[in-house]
Amino acid sequence: MSNLSEPTPIRDLDKLQGIVDWSVYPIDDPAFRARCRQTLEQTGALVLPGFMRPEVVEQVRQDGLAKQHLAHYTAKQHNVYLSESDPAFAEDHPRNAKVTSSKGCITDDIVGHDTPLRTLYDAEVFREFLGEVLEETLYEYADPLSSINLHYASEGQELGWHFDNSSFATTLLIQKPAGGGVFEYVENLRDADRGDMNFEGVHRVLAGEVTPKKLNMDAGTLVLFRGRNAIHRVTPTEGDITRMLVVLAYNNRPGVALSENARLTFYGRL
Repeated sequence: MSNLSEPTPIRDLDKLQGIVDWSVYPIDDPAFRARCRQTLEQTGALVLPGFMRPEVVEQVRQDGLAKQHLAHYTAKQHNVYLSESDPAFAEDHPRNAKVTSSKGCITDDIVGHDTPLRTLYDAEVFREFLGEVLEETLYEYADPLSSINLHYASEGQELGWHFDNSSFATTLLIQKPAGGGVFEYVENLRDADRGDMNFEGVHRVLAGEVTPKKLNMDAGTLVLFRGRNAIHRVTPTEGDITRMLVVLAYNNRPGVALSENARLTFYGRL
């Protein structure tokens, strides 16, 4: 599990244990890793409340507030498959029906390198923990923007229903809003590998006929989520406290960069 930008992996457990609550989450323990892997296999989501120590969460939160003015904001409509519309279907068909996503984002280079987020992201033992739980070999993105992103969702901003293109996502909640901002999902709604898009099931979700599962997270919660076949969203933020969420993005192949088009879309620059 090599680190593409840092030739020497971080092995300082003392530093990492100052970030992670090791008494609850001994991420170097094989038995703990096995339990986490089993939970993820059974439910599609691994939720670890209080993973990051409160004083470190506060440090990251303050840094995020100080840099919020640097965020690139986007508001876009998309279908749940995150793909171009298919003219073979009507615009209101579940294949093409539009939902809205809006958020702000600061990128890896703005987050900075002398931060707990970078220490956590680069730590070999953390990457090995994720890799064993996900049963993947993980590498950071080759471009300078995509590996660590801090997302902001102010009042009314949301993440619309969608399936992920990637097989997994790793997130860390930094600031919980006063209301809204709830992660909702319906697991195993499609089988992308078999080409089963389950239009009927998607229609029922979009029509509000399906009761989704909810993850009510507090600040410091780490979540591993398999969203390729689970449709999910984040409800609109309510109130004047911005929802702040870190995405720790890895790839299962080395040397992969987010495409220039995707970087322009998500970040407004290359």
